[in-house]
Amino acid sequence: MLKLFKYLKPYWWQVLLLIFFTGGQVFANLQLPAQMADIINGGITAENTDYIWQVGIRMILFVLMGAGCSLLSSFLSARIGAYYARDLRADIFSKVLSLNSEDLKDFSTASLINRTTNDVNQIQQTIMMMLSLMLIAPISCVISLIMAIQTAPDMSWIIAVGAAAIATTITIIMVLVIPKFKIFQKMVDKITLLTRENLTGLKVIRAFNNETLEKKKFEETNTGLTKLIMFVEKIMKITNPMINVIFNGLTLLCTYIGISLLTKNFNYLGDMSAFTQYVTQLMVSFLMLSILFVMLPRANVSAERINDVLNTKSKIIWKPKTEGVPAKIASVEFRKVDFSYPGAKEKVLDDVSFSAKAGETVAFIGSTGSGKSTLINLVPRFYEPTSGEILINGIDIKNYEKDDLMRRIGLVPQRGVLFSGTVASNIKFGAPNATDEQMKEAAKIAQAANFIEKLPKKYNAHIAQGGTNVSGGQKQRLSIARAICKNPDVFIFDDSFSALDMKTDAKLRESLHPIIQDMVVMVVAQRVSTIKNADHIVVLDSGKVVGKGRHQELLKKCKVYQGIVKSQLSEKEFAREMKEANA
Repeated sequence: MLKLFKYLKPYWWQVLLLIFFTGGQVFANLQLPAQMADIINGGITAENTDYIWQVGIRMILFVLMGAGCSLLSSFLSARIGAYYARDLRADIFSKVLSLNSEDLKDFSTASLINRTTNDVNQIQQTIMMMLSLMLIAPISCVISLIMAIQTAPDMSWIIAVGAAAIATTITIIMVLVIPKFKIFQKMVDKITLLTRENLTGLKVIRAFNNETLEKKKFEETNTGLTKLIMFVEKIMKITNPMINVIFNGLTLLCTYIGISLLTKNFNYLGDMSAFTQYVTQLMVSFLMLSILFVMLPRANVSAERINDVLNTKSKIIWKPKTEGVPAKIASVEFRKVDFSYPGAKEKVLDDVSFSAKAGETVAFIGSTGSGKSTLINLVPRFYEPTSGEILINGIDIKNYEKDDLMRRIGLVPQRGVLFSGTVASNIKFGAPNATDEQMKEAAKIAQAANFIEKLPKKYNAHIAQGGTNVSGGQKQRLSIARAICKNPDVFIFDDSFSALDMKTDAKLRESLHPIIQDMVVMVVAQRVSTIKNADHIVVLDSGKVVGKGRHQELLKKCKVYQGIVKSQLSEKEFAREMKEANA
């Protein structure tokens, strides 16, 4: 929790103002019992009406002063808390964006959402409480104690009794409740995870008729969370009547002792009244501190979860500035690249080497799990090679500044990802400064213009989160248009044509051909028909390159490639392909 106090630094002057107004509020409130004692002793007892009015006006002024200071301190604490939470959320979001897939493996999406929302809200509420209670309670507690002892020293032992009673009550509550906070946060994460899974996988759940199973899983977690909340709420609700009993008991005790002392000295009436109010103020202050100490452990759990994210160090270190001068002619080269996941014994990629230059297409094919997508993900540094070098435009990607490398790469992922907004905002996502003409040309090349023009608002048509209001093929075409609009040096298609029919696929490749003359195109494919004309075909098997060349060459010399081709063609078609290759 202490580590997150640095977010208060920009608002130090507002914190000072808050301290000033809080001090004014405490001062005004603690003057009232003394003024009331003056009215009783100097006015009522002495039957001095003028003195009663004089002190009464002072009391009204103190009330107005306290109310004004309270209003201003409440405003400042709310303002500081809101800006504090804003800055903290922004830093968490920026941190998550800066991390790669490997760095985030310890955090589920649901957990990250809760850390950015629920945990930040919990800390915000605690900070707001601290900015007020941590100032009001100690000051009020100390001054009330001093004033109470000075006013009626004979009754000061009552304070110790009240303090002991409240301390015992709060200690019992903390022992019972605090261990539940960590469990509570984990269960909230699980609820969010199950909700997210069910919303995103709704079609699959219905298709397999598994609604009952998913309901049961959710109900188990939801029931567990409910029981936990009920337990905490029961304990917390018991607090109010227990505290009321203590307060009322103290008031009765003060009255009883005070009356016994009045028999000796009637002038003690005002002091007794003031003492009772000071004791009440003291107990309230003590209670506020106790409540804060109950909140702090829960906020501390949230702070630890947030610090886990903020303290995560990326395993990929970017250069502040690109070292070296990249060649103007686009090229991609892999030199003896190995890759394995941390802790894994087997390599996902083993001694992969190839090169391609501007105007060339290099395609990757292989069975499931052969390492095709992993290889593609190494280029934009989503993962770091275990050994070897990857060069783009003659410079090792480790020597690039992040933005410099990313602007050279146009990635079309296996699953088209769209963002809530419009068709135009999605196509211009990687090139916000692109003109409307460039955007429309990109859509035309990607074979997306036809369906866009049929939309009610065309390029201003709404795209739902995740692109749920467009088909799979339309989503892929918009993803391809986005990469084209970026005008990169290297195009990466990670099996990005799988949702397209053969006719659209052929048209798209034909439209792409003129614009890729100055670019390197890297394609991951499952269908041989989509890569037959590639300049370089790299055949992968269990992470190793088992063949490199053009389609006809590989049919002659690579048995793995022959097996892939044979599995996708009829016997007659395969025989014809082999005949052409050997001709």
